[in-house]
Amino acid sequence: MTRPRTIRILLAKPGLDGHDRGAKVVAQALRDAGFEVIYTGLHQTVESIVAAAMQEDVDIIGLSIMSGAHIPISKKLISLMKQKGLDDIKVVVGGVIPNKDIPELKEIGVTGVFPGGTPFDHIVDFLTENVSRN
Repeated sequence: MTRPRTIRILLAKPGLDGHDRGAKVVAQALRDAGFEVIYTGLHQTVESIVAAAMQEDVDIIGLSIMSGAHIPISKKLISLMKQKGLDDIKVVVGGVIPNKDIPELKEIGVTGVFPGGTPFDHIVDFLTENVSRN
């Protein structure tokens, strides 16, 4: 019997946003839930995030965005992922995300959106249900 492999998630802080406490807390919660978490740190470019996702062979890219630039960053990231043939990697976004922006993020191709205050068990359950580990 083969065991499903551990879900690998790359957490990234794109742009000039210098606040990463939330990302670090989420990273720890995901590790505690059995995920393998790669945290890239602050001030990442979309290009560096995609390169790290390729190198680390992740299942999910999680963007933590507090700056309000979640829509343009997500568009650019998903466009670059398509160019690189990484359509199989899910993208989730968390941080300061107004509810009115969630439908547009989903149209862009974001799989899940987690505004500030989302319970950790909701994030863990969503990621577990929406990522294949074969």
